[in-house]
Amino acid sequence: MFENITSLFENLSIIFQSSPWLFYTSTLFFGLCVGSFLNVVAYRLPLMLERDWKLECHEFLELKPPEIDDSLLSINLSTPASACPNCGHKLRVWENIPVLSYLFLRAKCSSCATAISIQYPVVELLTGLASVVVAYTLGVTLQTLAALFFTWVLIALTLIDIKKQLLPDNITLPLLWLGIFLSFYEVFTDLKSSVIGAIAGYLILWSVYQLFKLITKKEGMGFGDFKLLAALGAWVGFSYLPQIIFMSSIVGSIMGISMLVIGKTKKQQPIPFGPYLAIAGWIALLWGDTINATYLSFLS
Repeated sequence: MFENITSLFENLSIIFQSSPWLFYTSTLFFGLCVGSFLNVVAYRLPLMLERDWKLECHEFLELKPPEIDDSLLSINLSTPASACPNCGHKLRVWENIPVLSYLFLRAKCSSCATAISIQYPVVELLTGLASVVVAYTLGVTLQTLAALFFTWVLIALTLIDIKKQLLPDNITLPLLWLGIFLSFYEVFTDLKSSVIGAIAGYLILWSVYQLFKLITKKEGMGFGDFKLLAALGAWVGFSYLPQIIFMSSIVGSIMGISMLVIGKTKKQQPIPFGPYLAIAGWIALLWGDTINATYLSFLS
C-alpha cells in the first residue's frame, strides 16, 4: 500500500510540474474546502473542550454531572451536520460550497433569511489564497504539503484565539511534535535546530511572563502562547525565533494601539497574542531566509 501511495504522489508531482495552472487551481479549490472546515473547527472545538472540562471537573470533585444540553453532549467535528443556528435548517450540498454559496444565498439562510456571518466566506477565501501562496512559493515539493498543513493549523488557532482567547493543547502540542518529526528528514530545518527552537521558544515567552508577573503582579499572556512559539521554533528552527518575536511584537503593538485609538477595545482588556505569533511564524517559514539575508545585507 505504501508503494501505491508513493507512486500516486510521484504521478501527481509529474502532472503538476508539467501543468502549473492545474497545481495552483487544485490547491486553491482544496484550500477553500479546508477553510470551510476550519470555520467548523473554530466554532465547535471550544464548545467540545468546555464541555469536557466541566465533566472532568465534576468527576474529579465527585459532584453530580453538570446539566449539559443534549446537542452539546453529542457534538464533535463531524456531527451533527451544519445547520442554521437560528432555525435549525440543515444545509444542503449546494449550500455548503465555499464562498459561492454565500454569494448565491445573498448572505442569508434559505429557510429563515437570518444573516450569515461574513466570517465564513472570508476564512474560506483567506485559506484558499494562503494555500496558493504556499504552493507558489515552495512549488511541487514535500515542503508544500507540510507547509499547507502548517498554514491551516495556524488559521484555526488564530480564529479560536480571537474568539475565545484560547490556544488549545489539542492543536499546539501535535503541531510541535510534527515539527520535530519533520526535522528528522530536514524538511525545513535539522533536528538539533528544531529541538533547540522548541525549547527556546517556550522558555523565552515563559521568562517574559514570569518577569511581567513579578513586576506588575498580573499575568501578561497565556501558556498557550508559550506552546505556540515552541511549535513555531520546532518547525523553523531556533535561528528564526528573534525574527518571529520581533515581527509579532511590532504588529501586535500597532494593532493594540490602533484598537485603543478607535475604541474597539478597552485599556485593561486582554488582546490575544496568538494571531500575531501565527502570522510571524507563517512568514518566517516561507520567507525567513530572504528576510534574514536582507537584514544582514543591510547591516553590512
